[in-house]
Amino acid sequence: MLIRLSSLSALQAAAAAIAAAALGACQPDQDAQADLEAANLEKAIYCMELLEKHHDLETADRECFGETYIQHTPWLPDGKEAVLEVFASRLERNPEKTIEIKRVAADGDLVWIHLHSKQNAEDALGNAVVNIFRMQDGKFVEHWNVVQAVPEESANNNTMF
Repeated sequence: MLIRLSSLSALQAAAAAIAAAALGACQPDQDAQADLEAANLEKAIYCMELLEKHHDLETADRECFGETYIQHTPWLPDGKEAVLEVFASRLERNPEKTIEIKRVAADGDLVWIHLHSKQNAEDALGNAVVNIFRMQDGKFVEHWNVVQAVPEESANNNTMF
């Protein structure tokens, strides 16, 4: 079962994921899958907010990363230590960094988080980011991402969000 949530706050997204899982419970064969997806989605949102909004790296270290962490971002090595170092360094450089989660989706052990990231108050446009996580036992164990600067002008009237 694929859960897609658009233009919701993180709390609304988590509530909608739980509701979607409850609706999926009407079909007994899909119960376990729906429960896994809802749990993965809720945990991924929680972890992303720990890292990006609350800057609580100690809790994220304990609660969000598996012992094995495979990284697909080409400039980062495997392992949670490298990711946590990036977040610590980023916080020192940009203590006012903000994110706004725009949409999330889960399918099996994969979770997608589409967000708008801004370095500080002067960063009017920011970046569009899509993080994809593979989860195991409620923790991130693999990561892919795509980051794109939001342009000043667009060839269409659609936003990136």
